[in-house]
Amino acid sequence: MENQPPSSRPGNEREWKLIEKLLGQAQDEHRKSRRWGIFFKILTFVYLFVLLFIMLPGKAGETMKVTEEHVGFVTVSGVIAPDQDASADMIVSGLTRAFEAENSKAIVLKINSPGGSPVQSNQVYNAIKRLRAEYPEKKVYAAITDLGASGAYYIASAADEIYADPASIVGSIGVIMAGFGFEEAAEKLGVERRVLTAGENKAVMDPFSPISPEDRKHMQVMLDEIHQQFITAVKNGRGDRLKADTHPEIFSGLFWTGEKAMELGLVDGLKSPGNVARDIVGLEEMVNYSVSRSPFEEFVRRFGVSIGEGVANKLGLSAAPAIR
Repeated sequence: MENQPPSSRPGNEREWKLIEKLLGQAQDEHRKSRRWGIFFKILTFVYLFVLLFIMLPGKAGETMKVTEEHVGFVTVSGVIAPDQDASADMIVSGLTRAFEAENSKAIVLKINSPGGSPVQSNQVYNAIKRLRAEYPEKKVYAAITDLGASGAYYIASAADEIYADPASIVGSIGVIMAGFGFEEAAEKLGVERRVLTAGENKAVMDPFSPISPEDRKHMQVMLDEIHQQFITAVKNGRGDRLKADTHPEIFSGLFWTGEKAMELGLVDGLKSPGNVARDIVGLEEMVNYSVSRSPFEEFVRRFGVSIGEGVANKLGLSAAPAIR
């Protein structure tokens, strides 16, 4: 026994077997870990795929299949702007779906908005006029809940009839362009403003430069022109119902309760959206044809470039005119 090599001794042999066993167990654990890792990766992929599929919106303009006669309604909620839920694209898509639906007998615009972009409002206004001409058998009713002002009223005026709650805020037929002037603050802080332009008027409304009389005049002319477009649209929509001859303040930018708005001819009656469907159209069934963003789209929008745009708007650095 004394002459056996170290590797062939019984103690060493047991140690090697123990090492081999431990290595084997480690390999088995590694294989199991890899298998579980692959399994969880596949499971995560399937989960995300299903979640994405669920969150994808339906195709714009896709007509909903409803067998019963009903009133189709489309919501106009929040600020009317290209990147908002109340954008012209989304409102018009909803209106198109409602008009195209075979069993929709009338359309109700459920409005709760302070207004917004004159361009977006005009696009919806024109779309309502076009759809009314294309489907003359289907009437459009605007039903204002809390707020139907400025651009929202612009849209409402394209409807056959407008209704509101007695306490609704209605009107504000005017145009506004707001911002801030920081030139004096910059001067006190010793900040030098450096602006290079190609075109002598390219820096109009620059918040760090004083506004010249010429610039002010130019901007006022533009606002007056947009205001006149607004007034013309309301007059065309409301016709003789509007008491503009005896109440010129209608177009001054003032706003009123729904009750007072009825006296001025801005609305035709005092009813909720549901009451319009039941009392005016004569149908209980209402179907929502509004187009909305999927949760995934909303997530991207909220954490995308809209953050920067929102900050700019809050600081008054966006000088786009607004009907509100």
